Amino acid sequence: MTLKAVFFDLDGTLFDTADDLGNALNNVLQQHGRQPLALQQIRAVVSDGANALLQFGFKLQPEAENFSQLRSELLQNYLQNIATHTRPFPGINELIGNIAQHQRMWGIVTNKPWVYTEALLNKFSFAENPVAVICPDHVTEKKPAPEALILACQQANCHVSEAIYVGDHVRDIECGKRAGVQATISAGYGYIASGEDATRWDADWHVESSEQLWPIIRQYCATPSDKK
Repeated sequence: MTLKAVFFDLDGTLFDTADDLGNALNNVLQQHGRQPLALQQIRAVVSDGANALLQFGFKLQPEAENFSQLRSELLQNYLQNIATHTRPFPGINELIGNIAQHQRMWGIVTNKPWVYTEALLNKFSFAENPVAVICPDHVTEKKPAPEALILACQQANCHVSEAIYVGDHVRDIECGKRAGVQATISAGYGYIASGEDATRWDADWHVESSEQLWPIIRQYCATPSDKK
């Protein structure tokens, strides 16, 4: 089956957003008289979203009386500083360029809400614009449900079996498998929780560096000229 599109998770796969998310948490901690945490400690939590960050930093459950207010403060702080330290992972710009040069499409399927995804993407440019950017706002069920990835394929006018999905969380691989993509790639360079073994997620491929993605993706570019 010919490859038509490559879809990526956002945080921890395309972009290294951990420091800006970590700084947002630390700013809120300090505003409430708490000690900031080491960014490396926070890194493994950022893929799980705002609630997980607050639970990690404040040791509170979402049912806590002030949790909603803290969540609002965290997200506002993050939005105001969304691209201070965030950058694409090494080789991502070149990867997107290679995908475009081989007449394939690319897109994003993320659990990051649209307001933050849009704000972040507006700060960066790539060789080719994404054919689809799907956030939880656009579907009824977010990942690991396959709905977002299926919608991305519909917007790209390709069958799910003509797509690859890359992500740094087991829910990404589950999403890809449930959708029926041609291949899944686990991104071991992303935000892997302590004690988690990304090689056990049953992905078709596993990489430890973002720069290892293109040699794999290129294999799925099936025309003779692509293989030269």
